[in-house]
Amino acid sequence: MATLDGLLSDARTAQRSLARSTASERTAAIESVARSLDAHRDAILAANAEDLRLAPESLGAAMRDRLALTPSRLDGVIAAVREVAAMPDPLDEERSLGTRPNGLQIARRRIPLGVIAVIYEARPNVTAESAALTLRSGNAVVLRGGSEALRSNAALATAVRAGLSSSGLDPNAVSLVTDPDRARVTELLQATGRVDLAIPRGGPALMAFVDANARVPVIRHGAGVCHVYVDRAAELPMAEAITVNAKVQRPGVCNAAETLLVHRAVADALLPSLGRRLHAAGVELRADETAREVLRRAEVPSAAATPEDWDTEYLGLVLAVRVVDDLDAAMAHIARHGTEHSAAIVTADREAGERFLREVTASCVLLNASTRFNDGGELGLGAEIGISTSRMHAFGPMSARELTTEKFVVRGAGQVRGAV
Repeated sequence: MATLDGLLSDARTAQRSLARSTASERTAAIESVARSLDAHRDAILAANAEDLRLAPESLGAAMRDRLALTPSRLDGVIAAVREVAAMPDPLDEERSLGTRPNGLQIARRRIPLGVIAVIYEARPNVTAESAALTLRSGNAVVLRGGSEALRSNAALATAVRAGLSSSGLDPNAVSLVTDPDRARVTELLQATGRVDLAIPRGGPALMAFVDANARVPVIRHGAGVCHVYVDRAAELPMAEAITVNAKVQRPGVCNAAETLLVHRAVADALLPSLGRRLHAAGVELRADETAREVLRRAEVPSAAATPEDWDTEYLGLVLAVRVVDDLDAAMAHIARHGTEHSAAIVTADREAGERFLREVTASCVLLNASTRFNDGGELGLGAEIGISTSRMHAFGPMSARELTTEKFVVRGAGQVRGAV
């Protein structure tokens, strides 16, 4: 087992080499990775089956769903890697800022961030997709997945590195920390000068650990307490369809809705029918007293919401429901309880919709659309390394371009500043 110091040293060397590679070389390498993943399909699926077999009961349905790599999901991972290969290359893009009065020509050029540590739970697809995106953007990546996916991640990393070797690029541009000791996570988070950025993807416990221990720059990909607000001017069939999709289509992901806010003026008209549809889909409703009374009259089961429900990312078939007086109350609730991930309004009132889009702070705000669209592929970015809930550097889905920065490029003809 390679030491973490060794992995980081090798990653830095590989990143410098990768930054010197051409766009066509990086494209060929990513295509080689996709072919290698396909060639290693049986080993990857067998490793994942073993992870699922050994997963503790305490893992929970949502985490187990994230852990599972079915043949069709693996096909999706390979397709995502090929999609990254087809992306425009973000590196060496240069934009002119003009010429100064002294003749200096000023520009900015896009460059990699460096060595990126990705720390994540359960989802083995992150291993392959993070590798592809960091290769596209000229970064090296050190991956540290959860112990529950150790075998899956190892099989995926082996395939990725084999693909890199076949392409002629340094395989150490992608490394996996296989030591399950959490001390390795602390070391990554405190590897100042050796890790340029840490990207954690996980639940509140992981984020709290990162907050307490990080010394390197961090872009959080945190919890999604996502909201749907149904305004008084909403078209109710649309509101029903959006809410059901946002909650039910895939409840174990971060862009699924966790709280439904309903304007008081439409609660009686909306909640009985919507409540029946959600209940039929297996959703447990945890409602405030006003919503519970409407649901009770419609004979739709619900439980009393507790204060904790408004702040909970359920990642399952549970939905908190609150009746609010107006748009201001809805936005105040989102500001207090949301995690700046995704928030949607359903309304035919253009002014109310535009105000919501302007005033609600979230990485993605949506008008008359499901929160499930806060996704790199759905937004036209392609594969993503995650959805940033940090406002610094990147906010929302992070694809290859968001894994770069810009440096100033100054071209002169002997200019000096001031008197010598």
